[in-house]
Amino acid sequence: MRVRIKTLTIAALAALTAFAIGRAVAVSPVAAARIGEPAPAFSAPDIAGKTVRLGDFAGKTVVLEWTNDGCPFVGKQYNSGNMQALQRKYTAAGVVWLTIASSAPGEQGYVTPARAKADLARWQAAPTEFLLDPEGRIGHLYDARATPHMVVIDRTGRLVYRGAIDDKPSTRLADVKAAHNYVAAALDALAAGRPVAVSSTRAYGCSIKYRES
Repeated sequence: MRVRIKTLTIAALAALTAFAIGRAVAVSPVAAARIGEPAPAFSAPDIAGKTVRLGDFAGKTVVLEWTNDGCPFVGKQYNSGNMQALQRKYTAAGVVWLTIASSAPGEQGYVTPARAKADLARWQAAPTEFLLDPEGRIGHLYDARATPHMVVIDRTGRLVYRGAIDDKPSTRLADVKAAHNYVAAALDALAAGRPVAVSSTRAYGCSIKYRES
């Protein structure tokens, strides 16, 4: 399940990419958040066992990042150092960054608190909190289907961006520098008092393995 820094063969990568993007995902009947509307409230335990609520961060810009340590698309962002750099840059500016794992127990992407702590240490990641969502409640609220799936909530509590982290749906580390990062663009626009130009895209990556209902 660990993200491993190694080269995939072209054939294996092609097969993995097709599986990651094309696999059907069961979706909860819960109504998902909509762009421009108030972000749905939620609560979840963090990896220290503390309950974290979205309402705890009222008046702050919030980023939600769905993760899966076994996903090579997530690996691209962390092995390149990009995700950690974004976390540090924007949390230093007052943004709240919540990393979320919504995979069910026994499925790829599921983590225990101890495993999540080890992942954060290995990545040298710097989110505000790492939240555990094994029941998939938060994931379904925000219609998260792939990792990394990204959400930006503005200071008024409204959903202003949901979708892919960038416009390069690949696992190549070199593509990170050439990509247009939708999350950074949204956060920069909010900081400058401008509207978010691109508010919705289709997330790419590995399907989130939700608990079967």
